[in-house]
Amino acid sequence: MTPAIKALLIDLSGTIHIDATAIPGAVEAVCKLRASRIPFRFATNTTKVSSRRLVEKLNGMGFDIQENEAGNREPLLFMEDAALDEFEGLDTNNPNAVVIGLAPSKFRYDRMNDAFRLLMQDPKVPLIAVHKAKYFADKDEKLSMGPGGFVEGKKAQVVGKPTKSFFQLALKQIGMELQPEHVAMIGDDVNNDLGGGAQELGLQRFLVQTGKYRAGDEDGHCGVRVFPSVVQVIEFILEQQQLSTPTL
Repeated sequence: MTPAIKALLIDLSGTIHIDATAIPGAVEAVCKLRASRIPFRFATNTTKVSSRRLVEKLNGMGFDIQENEAGNREPLLFMEDAALDEFEGLDTNNPNAVVIGLAPSKFRYDRMNDAFRLLMQDPKVPLIAVHKAKYFADKDEKLSMGPGGFVEGKKAQVVGKPTKSFFQLALKQIGMELQPEHVAMIGDDVNNDLGGGAQELGLQRFLVQTGKYRAGDEDGHCGVRVFPSVVQVIEFILEQQQLSTPTL
Protein backbone atom coordinates (compact mmCIF):
# COMPACT_ATOMS: atom_id res chain seq x y z
CA MET A 1 0.00 0.00 0.00
CA THR A 2 1.34 3.43 -0.96
CA PRO A 3 2.01 5.62 2.11
CA ALA A 4 -0.27 8.63 2.58
CA ILE A 5 1.19 11.89 1.30
CA LYS A 6 1.66 14.32 4.19
CA ALA A 7 3.87 16.98 2.55
CA LEU A 8 4.99 18.18 -0.88
CA LEU A 9 8.09 19.49 -2.59
CA ILE A 10 7.28 21.30 -5.85
CA ASP A 11 9.60 22.34 -8.65
CA LEU A 12 9.06 25.84 -10.04
CA SER A 13 10.20 26.46 -13.61
CA GLY A 14 8.33 24.23 -16.04
CA THR A 15 6.07 22.92 -13.26
CA ILE A 16 4.08 25.90 -11.98
CA HIS A 17 5.29 28.45 -14.53
CA ILE A 18 7.27 28.92 -17.74
CA ASP A 19 9.19 32.21 -17.77
CA ALA A 20 6.60 34.88 -16.85
CA THR A 21 3.50 32.75 -17.49
CA ALA A 22 1.82 30.52 -14.92
CA ILE A 23 0.86 26.99 -15.95
CA PRO A 24 -2.94 27.14 -16.52
CA GLY A 25 -4.73 26.48 -13.24
CA ALA A 26 -1.52 26.41 -11.17
CA VAL A 27 -2.31 29.57 -9.19
CA GLU A 28 -5.65 28.17 -8.07
CA ALA A 29 -4.15 24.73 -7.37
CA VAL A 30 -1.45 26.16 -5.09
CA CYS A 31 -4.12 28.22 -3.32
CA LYS A 32 -6.15 25.04 -2.66
CA LEU A 33 -3.02 23.27 -1.45
CA ARG A 34 -2.28 26.08 0.99
CA ALA A 35 -5.86 25.99 2.27
CA SER A 36 -5.54 22.24 2.92
CA ARG A 37 -2.68 22.95 5.36
CA ILE A 38 -0.53 20.21 3.85
CA PRO A 39 3.06 21.44 4.36
CA PHE A 40 4.92 22.24 1.14
CA ARG A 41 8.02 23.97 -0.16
CA PHE A 42 9.15 24.94 -3.62
CA ALA A 43 12.31 23.00 -4.47
CA THR A 44 14.12 24.95 -7.15
CA ASN A 45 17.53 25.12 -8.78
CA THR A 46 16.77 28.54 -10.22
CA THR A 47 19.87 30.76 -10.31
CA LYS A 48 18.87 33.39 -12.87
CA VAL A 49 17.38 35.55 -10.10
CA SER A 50 17.65 35.73 -6.30
CA SER A 51 14.99 34.24 -4.02
CA ARG A 52 13.53 37.69 -3.36
CA ARG A 53 13.21 38.54 -7.04
CA LEU A 54 11.91 35.08 -7.85
CA VAL A 55 9.14 35.48 -5.26
CA GLU A 56 8.29 38.91 -6.69
CA LYS A 57 8.10 37.41 -10.17
CA LEU A 58 5.87 34.53 -9.04
CA ASN A 59 3.58 36.81 -7.09
CA GLY A 60 3.31 39.00 -10.16
CA MET A 61 1.76 35.98 -11.91
CA GLY A 62 -0.83 35.67 -9.14
CA PHE A 63 0.88 33.25 -6.74
CA ASP A 64 0.92 34.22 -3.06
CA ILE A 65 4.35 32.94 -2.09
CA GLN A 66 6.61 33.85 0.82
CA GLU A 67 10.40 33.97 0.40
CA ASN A 68 10.92 31.17 2.94
CA GLU A 69 8.83 28.88 0.71
CA ALA A 70 11.25 29.27 -2.22
CA GLY A 71 14.45 28.05 -0.61
CA ASN A 72 17.47 28.40 -2.95
CA ARG A 73 33.63 30.87 -0.01
CA GLU A 74 34.72 33.86 -2.03
CA PRO A 75 33.50 32.78 -5.41
CA LEU A 76 33.96 33.60 -9.06
CA LEU A 77 30.26 33.74 -9.87
CA PHE A 78 28.58 32.67 -13.06
CA MET A 79 25.22 34.08 -12.04
CA GLU A 80 22.88 36.53 -13.68
CA ASP A 81 22.91 39.99 -12.11
CA ALA A 82 19.36 39.47 -10.85
CA ALA A 83 20.57 36.52 -8.72
CA LEU A 84 23.46 38.32 -7.03
CA ASP A 85 21.34 39.44 -4.06
CA GLU A 86 21.99 35.97 -2.61
CA PHE A 87 25.73 36.74 -2.50
CA GLU A 88 25.53 40.28 -1.14
CA GLY A 89 28.44 40.97 1.21
CA LEU A 90 30.73 38.29 -0.20
CA ASP A 91 34.16 39.37 -1.41
CA THR A 92 34.50 38.28 -5.04
CA ASN A 93 37.63 40.26 -5.90
CA ASN A 94 40.05 37.43 -5.08
CA PRO A 95 38.07 34.27 -5.77
CA ASN A 96 39.03 30.86 -4.42
CA ALA A 97 36.05 28.96 -5.85
CA VAL A 98 34.00 28.88 -9.04
CA VAL A 99 30.22 28.82 -8.71
CA ILE A 100 28.11 28.07 -11.79
CA GLY A 101 24.40 28.59 -12.14
CA LEU A 102 22.11 29.22 -15.09
CA ALA A 103 23.64 32.43 -16.44
CA PRO A 104 23.40 32.71 -20.24
CA SER A 105 24.79 36.25 -20.36
CA LYS A 106 27.88 35.33 -18.31
CA PHE A 107 29.24 32.45 -20.37
CA ARG A 108 31.62 34.68 -22.34
CA TYR A 109 35.08 33.55 -23.32
CA ASP A 110 36.91 36.03 -21.07
CA ARG A 111 35.01 35.00 -17.95
CA MET A 112 35.20 31.31 -18.78
CA ASN A 113 38.94 31.67 -19.28
CA ASP A 114 39.24 33.36 -15.87
CA ALA A 115 37.50 30.34 -14.35
CA PHE A 116 39.68 27.94 -16.34
CA ARG A 117 42.88 29.64 -15.12
CA LEU A 118 41.70 29.68 -11.51
CA LEU A 119 40.86 25.96 -11.61
CA MET A 120 44.09 25.04 -13.40
CA GLN A 121 46.45 26.96 -11.15
CA ASP A 122 45.22 25.26 -7.98
CA PRO A 123 43.66 21.75 -7.97
CA LYS A 124 42.12 22.53 -4.56
CA VAL A 125 39.90 25.28 -5.97
CA PRO A 126 36.36 23.81 -6.00
CA LEU A 127 34.02 23.97 -8.95
CA ILE A 128 30.54 24.27 -7.47
CA ALA A 129 27.49 23.73 -9.69
CA VAL A 130 24.12 24.81 -8.36
CA HIS A 131 22.79 22.08 -10.62
CA LYS A 132 23.82 20.11 -13.71
CA ALA A 133 20.69 20.20 -15.84
CA LYS A 134 21.68 19.99 -19.49
CA TYR A 135 18.64 21.95 -20.70
CA PHE A 136 15.55 23.84 -19.54
CA ALA A 137 12.23 25.07 -20.97
CA ASP A 138 12.81 28.63 -22.17
CA LYS A 139 10.25 31.43 -22.45
CA ASP A 140 9.44 30.37 -26.01
CA GLU A 141 8.67 26.87 -24.63
CA LYS A 142 11.58 25.41 -26.59
CA LEU A 143 14.55 23.75 -24.88
CA SER A 144 17.67 25.83 -24.21
CA MET A 145 21.08 24.72 -22.98
CA GLY A 146 21.55 24.62 -19.21
CA PRO A 147 24.74 24.78 -17.12
CA GLY A 148 25.38 21.02 -17.21
CA GLY A 149 27.54 21.18 -20.31
CA PHE A 150 29.87 23.67 -18.65
CA VAL A 151 30.71 21.56 -15.62
CA GLU A 152 31.38 18.12 -17.10
CA GLY A 153 35.09 18.61 -17.82
CA LYS A 154 36.02 18.76 -14.12
CA LYS A 155 34.29 16.95 -11.28
CA ALA A 156 31.88 19.51 -9.88
CA GLN A 157 30.36 19.64 -6.42
CA VAL A 158 26.63 19.80 -7.10
CA VAL A 159 24.58 21.45 -4.35
CA GLY A 160 21.12 21.51 -5.93
CA LYS A 161 18.71 18.91 -7.23
CA PRO A 162 18.95 15.99 -7.56
CA THR A 163 21.56 15.57 -4.80
CA LYS A 164 20.59 13.70 -1.65
CA SER A 165 21.79 16.60 0.53
CA PHE A 166 19.45 19.02 -1.28
CA PHE A 167 16.40 16.86 -0.56
CA GLN A 168 17.48 16.14 3.01
CA LEU A 169 17.61 19.88 3.68
CA ALA A 170 14.22 20.41 2.02
CA LEU A 171 12.70 17.60 4.09
CA LYS A 172 14.12 19.09 7.27
CA GLN A 173 12.56 22.46 6.43
CA ILE A 174 9.11 20.89 6.38
CA GLY A 175 9.74 18.60 9.36
CA MET A 176 9.64 15.39 7.33
CA GLU A 177 13.27 14.24 7.44
CA LEU A 178 12.24 11.04 9.25
CA GLN A 179 9.27 10.30 6.95
CA PRO A 180 10.47 10.84 3.37
CA GLU A 181 8.14 8.12 2.08
CA HIS A 182 5.21 10.40 3.02
CA VAL A 183 6.52 13.28 0.88
CA ALA A 184 5.70 13.87 -2.79
CA MET A 185 8.09 15.56 -5.21
CA ILE A 186 6.49 17.16 -8.28
CA GLY A 187 8.58 18.19 -11.28
CA ASP A 188 8.91 18.31 -15.06
CA ASP A 189 12.41 16.76 -15.22
CA VAL A 190 12.46 13.02 -14.52
CA ASN A 191 16.21 13.08 -13.83
CA ASN A 192 16.97 16.38 -12.11
CA ASP A 193 13.69 16.73 -10.20
CA LEU A 194 12.77 13.11 -9.55
CA GLY A 195 16.02 11.16 -9.78
CA GLY A 196 19.07 11.05 -7.53
CA GLY A 197 18.26 11.90 -3.94
CA ALA A 198 14.49 11.96 -4.48
CA GLN A 199 14.58 8.33 -5.54
CA GLU A 200 17.24 7.29 -3.03
CA LEU A 201 15.31 8.75 -0.10
CA GLY A 202 12.06 7.12 -1.21
CA LEU A 203 10.02 10.21 -2.04
CA GLN A 204 6.83 9.68 -4.03
CA ARG A 205 7.58 11.08 -7.48
CA PHE A 206 5.16 12.83 -9.82
CA LEU A 207 6.20 13.86 -13.34
CA VAL A 208 4.17 16.59 -15.06
CA GLN A 209 3.81 16.88 -18.83
CA THR A 210 4.66 20.59 -18.95
CA GLY A 211 7.89 22.57 -19.21
CA LYS A 212 10.82 20.47 -20.37
CA TYR A 213 8.83 17.22 -20.38
CA ARG A 214 8.96 15.31 -23.65
CA ALA A 215 6.95 12.20 -24.55
CA GLY A 216 8.59 9.07 -23.20
CA ASP A 217 10.72 10.80 -20.54
CA GLU A 218 9.26 8.44 -17.94
CA ASP A 219 10.34 5.31 -19.80
CA GLY A 220 12.63 3.18 -17.65
CA HIS A 221 11.84 5.12 -14.47
CA CYS A 222 9.90 2.76 -12.22
CA GLY A 223 7.64 4.29 -9.60
CA VAL A 224 7.21 7.64 -11.35
CA ARG A 225 3.58 8.67 -11.79
CA VAL A 226 2.74 10.91 -14.76
CA PHE A 227 0.08 13.63 -14.80
CA PRO A 228 -0.80 16.32 -17.37
CA SER A 229 0.18 19.17 -15.03
CA VAL A 230 0.70 20.18 -11.42
CA VAL A 231 -3.01 20.98 -11.25
CA GLN A 232 -4.01 17.33 -11.63
CA VAL A 233 -1.31 16.18 -9.19
CA ILE A 234 -2.52 18.52 -6.45
CA GLU A 235 -6.15 17.52 -7.12
CA PHE A 236 -5.16 13.85 -6.82
CA ILE A 237 -3.29 14.40 -3.55
CA LEU A 238 -6.11 16.44 -2.02
CA GLU A 239 -8.62 13.75 -3.01
CA GLN A 240 -6.44 11.08 -1.40
CA GLN A 241 -6.22 13.19 1.75
CA GLN A 242 -10.03 13.43 1.95
CA LEU A 243 -10.40 9.67 1.47
CA SER A 244 -7.89 8.95 4.26
CA THR A 245 -9.47 11.41 6.71
CA PRO A 246 -11.78 9.55 9.12
CA THR A 247 -15.39 10.77 9.20
CA LEU A 248 -17.02 11.55 12.52
